[in-house]
Amino acid sequence: MGKQKKTRKIVEKRFAKMKKLISPSDNRIKADERSESRKKKPIDPYEMKIREIPQASSALFFQYNTQLGPPYHILIDTNFINFSIKNKLDIMQNMMDCLYAKCIPYVTDCVLGELEKLGRKYRVALRIIKDPRFERIACLHKGTYADDCIVQRVTQHKCYIVATNDKDLKRRIRKIPGVPIMFVAQHKYTIERMPDAYGAPKGAI
Repeated sequence: MGKQKKTRKIVEKRFAKMKKLISPSDNRIKADERSESRKKKPIDPYEMKIREIPQASSALFFQYNTQLGPPYHILIDTNFINFSIKNKLDIMQNMMDCLYAKCIPYVTDCVLGELEKLGRKYRVALRIIKDPRFERIACLHKGTYADDCIVQRVTQHKCYIVATNDKDLKRRIRKIPGVPIMFVAQHKYTIERMPDAYGAPKGAI
């Protein structure tokens, strides 16, 4: 028996005991906290449970965007312009070659601001953007971070195609249903997630 008691004591010393919970009537708990812990409402099984579900856009028929159609409205990102210049691609011509329809490129104030911040190296991109064929969209937010602006605009208005080569921005836009992505690949423009009905090349989807 003595040997068993010794081994029990050694085990108790080696392994710490679990802390016990403080009872609600303990002196260390403040009076207001004690009353809150006691006053728990019983769960009513017949009570109506309210869940918040984000409202689906009226432009979507399941995953199919009904607002997309020629002339296409294309939101251009900063690096898409730079990639187009590197690959010596005419933006307007190659957009129409990709979509087989008239395209209206849109440039937000923050994209213009980003290019202005980049300095003299990107003066060619600035000159291209200031072409009268490019439509300007005024931004109401502070700062010149274009990615957040484009994501917010595309979430609210489903009539745009986003032109970007930015991996992070692409990943964010793929989560928004019904928004196609245009990007530069193999010295030409390619489109992703574009329905066949609108005449997009099948290899690009």
